[in-house]
Amino acid sequence: MRIGIDARMILNPKKGDAIGVGHYTYQLIRHLLIIDKENEYVLFFDARVRQKDVRKFSQPNVKIVFYPFSDYKKYLPGAYNEILTAAILAREHLDVVHVTSAEIRIPSTYRGKIIVTLHDLGIYSSPEYYKNTHRLRAKVVHHFMLRKAHHVIAVSQKIKDDAQKINDHISEKTSVIHSGLDERFFNSEPENGHIIPKKFGITKKYILFLGTIEPIKNVTRLLHAFSIFKEMRAKNNREEKCDYQLLIAGKPGWLAQDIKNFVHDLQLTKDVRFTGYVIGDELVPLFTHAEFFVLPSLYEGFGTTVLEAFATGTPVIASNVGSIPEIVKDAAYLIDPIDTKGIAEAMTTFASDAILRDAYRAKGRERAKDFSWHKTAQETLALYCTIL
Repeated sequence: MRIGIDARMILNPKKGDAIGVGHYTYQLIRHLLIIDKENEYVLFFDARVRQKDVRKFSQPNVKIVFYPFSDYKKYLPGAYNEILTAAILAREHLDVVHVTSAEIRIPSTYRGKIIVTLHDLGIYSSPEYYKNTHRLRAKVVHHFMLRKAHHVIAVSQKIKDDAQKINDHISEKTSVIHSGLDERFFNSEPENGHIIPKKFGITKKYILFLGTIEPIKNVTRLLHAFSIFKEMRAKNNREEKCDYQLLIAGKPGWLAQDIKNFVHDLQLTKDVRFTGYVIGDELVPLFTHAEFFVLPSLYEGFGTTVLEAFATGTPVIASNVGSIPEIVKDAAYLIDPIDTKGIAEAMTTFASDAILRDAYRAKGRERAKDFSWHKTAQETLALYCTIL
């Protein structure tokens, strides 16, 4: 079997710390190549990716293909890009091509078998939290790819259910294959890991948020809830100042500056820290040193960061929407993400009850064991075989 995988979403193959779809693509390919030495794999990369960055994928049953027009595609009409991409795919005589995101468009003229992974449908349930141009383009590509795909992988049952709302017949050709969890989060803390929080200006106990700074992640309500939490915490302890800080880790996204400005409006500049994009080696100590982790998202297609917190033994407060209840089951304290006061009260409860935190810590570690990239790769490989 000759399997093509579109690997262009991998942002940093060398470090393996690409976020979102890039991380999914990287880990899926890495584990497929570990478990499968019989089938042939053709990996398609952007021409801007350096040769040395893809060496780790080199083995006898792998062929690396670079799309040659990345550097000058802005000078070509869309039709030419379609023709060139279709020609490159057809030349490889693939039995199946796996497109790792429904926002990546396959040429309409390509006639081979296609599998598409569907990660996020928040643009349909919460359109107001997305940039107009992104939302409109994503909808067009989604509808095209879901019609064209021979089979769809949904990373959660919630995604499969939501996909049914936008395509009546999609469930007939959709399989749920959960994403995995990187093994490094189960490992003990790296040497000198205690230095990492201090690097970001953390001088107290802290609450951690990790994710792209954008409206769908509900960071504004988290900041407001933290302001209320500070007042409740100081009052309960009969102190003038709160003994907690909030660490917001992740790269800036749409309206990130407006969200940061809200920190000044709430007079939280001394106790809220933004890290920017966090490299892989810093993630584990950030989790392990946090008192607890909060994910108040308005929509999650899967919720990888929750599992990462689980694996490191970090207690979790998370939204009761999207795929999160499906992924966490009873291992996280669930809150209504619209209820700002409720989020503050949950944080206050966690901060004052070490026994409760320990209970969720234990539940989280057990739940995290149910997810692995090895399992994801096995189920995906079995699907390739079934399709053919």
